[in-house]
Amino acid sequence: MDNSGTLSILKNAFLMEKKGKTLYEKAKESAQNDKVKSFFQELVDDEQEHMNLLEGQFKAFQDKGKFSAGNFDIDENKVNAPVIIDDELKGNINAASFEATAITAAISFEEKAVRLYAKQGEEAVDPEEKKMYKWLSAWETTHLKKLVVLEESLIENVWNDNNFWPF
Repeated sequence: MDNSGTLSILKNAFLMEKKGKTLYEKAKESAQNDKVKSFFQELVDDEQEHMNLLEGQFKAFQDKGKFSAGNFDIDENKVNAPVIIDDELKGNINAASFEATAITAAISFEEKAVRLYAKQGEEAVDPEEKKMYKWLSAWETTHLKKLVVLEESLIENVWNDNNFWPF
């Protein structure tokens, strides 16, 4: 059995999570406000958790040819809940800041992650692999929702600050 495809996907997923973590770390370092720092630290922590998970599954698959059982229960209420972002957080990210740029870049990372994990969740044969990718897709969807809400808020702030509203 050729495992190179599965291992390659795990490597690419790990790298994707690592890039996201690095971006969030830099955004946290750049942030001046504690709420903004805390927001990015939560994302750093999540990405590290995902990296640990992927690394463990890589080792399990490499050693045993199958994925390890995990706690991959998806909380549909959390995934489908409306995202409420603290107004203080929104107000402390300047639309021209590195944090705002990081949010825009992170949206692209998260969209890519959601697509990759959803696809793998559908195509996987191993039940644990299937559950893991669906869990990761759901988790990254929550990140994506938060980031999109923040970006929309930043755009609205720019429009308001510069009187771009035509009405």
